[in-house]
Amino acid sequence: MKIHFLGTAAAEGFPNVFCRCESCVKARELGGKNIRTRSSAIIDDTIKFDYSPDSYMQALRDNLDYSLIEHMLVTHTHMDHFNALDLECRRIGIAHDLEHPMHIYGNDAVMAHTRSAIGRFEGERYKFHLLRPFETFYAGDAKVTPLLADHDKMETCLLYVVEKGGKKLLYGHDSGWFPEPTWAWLKDQELDCAILDCTHGYTGKSRDRNHMCIETVFEAQREFQANNILKPDGKIVVTHFSHNSKLLYEEFNDIFSPAGIITAYDGLILTI
Repeated sequence: MKIHFLGTAAAEGFPNVFCRCESCVKARELGGKNIRTRSSAIIDDTIKFDYSPDSYMQALRDNLDYSLIEHMLVTHTHMDHFNALDLECRRIGIAHDLEHPMHIYGNDAVMAHTRSAIGRFEGERYKFHLLRPFETFYAGDAKVTPLLADHDKMETCLLYVVEKGGKKLLYGHDSGWFPEPTWAWLKDQELDCAILDCTHGYTGKSRDRNHMCIETVFEAQREFQANNILKPDGKIVVTHFSHNSKLLYEEFNDIFSPAGIITAYDGLILTI
């Protein structure tokens, strides 16, 4: 399973284009892995998590062919994760020589946004699928289970476990400390990889709500080990960084690498 990180920033991007804080100024000066676009990732070029406002630029930057995308797993409708209007670019008459529809999966709010944006084009180019937490389904040859996140009290935000090619991946953001039903489902899953939210830097809280911080990520790692959630050689990857963390790539890497945790950056490709 190939995991390609297209964007690794929180909603405002990193740097925030309106911001003159020290972290944003340094990110602009240093460039490279410190320039982060809004979060998304893609598996084996065919299964995409979310469709951020930066998706078009990410495809050009990384030389990706989005016509290969067959399934889109949407976590929630916040503007940095789901720009449904942009998907009209895939409709008949605008995009040519496509041989399959794009299947879009998500909660009630995702379906409402999708139908409002492109519902009139559903058919050959789009198929919509309403999901419920913990109800497993198949996206092609991938087995997918949506799990509950702790993110927005007004929306049933979802995380995803994807099983494909004998490997098992948790796409675990946006979320703070997972709800108890999600922890219960994850017990003994023996994941190969877990991608976690690390929006914040140090907050002094080990079980942050809505988004994770550095302390929460380490607490989650301990929970994974205690409950056989992650294989002994399984990977934890952190992403979705805010400039308000006040930490640049090398600083996050210095904090997490001693614990075997990978700090994601835009364009990172991992194979599990």
